[in-house]
Amino acid sequence: MSLNPLVWLETLVSWVLVSFHSLTSRVFLPDSGWAWGLAIVMLVILIRIILIPLFVKQIKSQRNLQIIQPQVKEIQKKYQGDRERQSQELMKLYKETGTNPLSSCLPILAQAPIFYALFVVLQGIAMSQPKGVLTDELVESARNATILGAPIYGTFMNRAETANPTATFWVTLILIFLMTLTSFLTQRQLIVKNTAPDNPMVQQQKILLYVFPIIFAVTGINFPVGVLLYWFTTNLWTMGQQFYVIRNSPQPGTPAFDALEARRAAKKSKKNPESVTEIEPTPEAKVTRQQPKKKPKKKRK
Repeated sequence: MSLNPLVWLETLVSWVLVSFHSLTSRVFLPDSGWAWGLAIVMLVILIRIILIPLFVKQIKSQRNLQIIQPQVKEIQKKYQGDRERQSQELMKLYKETGTNPLSSCLPILAQAPIFYALFVVLQGIAMSQPKGVLTDELVESARNATILGAPIYGTFMNRAETANPTATFWVTLILIFLMTLTSFLTQRQLIVKNTAPDNPMVQQQKILLYVFPIIFAVTGINFPVGVLLYWFTTNLWTMGQQFYVIRNSPQPGTPAFDALEARRAAKKSKKNPESVTEIEPTPEAKVTRQQPKKKPKKKRK
């Protein structure tokens, strides 16, 4: 019996991956990178759809943080010399308002086990060891699949062990860069557009802005191409999802909220133009003809 508590998740992830591969194989060759690569992308889409309720919870919690800022500042000022009491009061406030200061990390934390399970499945493909529901035949098919010449199990560090080390080097390097860049842009998008300048969480978010990309860049050299593709795709999804929410439902007091109010005002002015308009006088109105006055008979003479 396996001691790995996530073995069931490896089985689930491998089953979903194989199911999607059976669909993509109807369009592309079963052993192609298109078939296996699109299966991984479809896995990402499915997971992100499942995580939408968690994303909604994240947005609500971030809004609560914005609303309770005056109370947070008051507590920080009141218990400035007593850090322990300050923490207790803040935790009490968060509990009463149903606010989670770490809500911005929820989607990443929720995906971590799935990320690990996919890593194990792809690592098994690299070592020709079937994981989950994968068979020897499917493992061999996945080993033959390449993306721009790089096998989906290849990593930056083990590129020399692949059939095309040069292609593996460039594909993994580019994907690591794209994964890191999109991680940075996703976090920056949240800070710049949808965070009030006086929010005390801004400093923590700015730290994460640089910490997460560095972590991804350093650890990415050991990620298989398939895992890098997974994380790059999920970052793109996050950027698009955040863009929609920030544009249509931003937090009050943020630059995005001001932009939304400006758009609403412009739209309202187009629908309801000024009722009183200046009327241009007609040519007839401009020139007034004066009728000659009739003179008395005495004056005519």
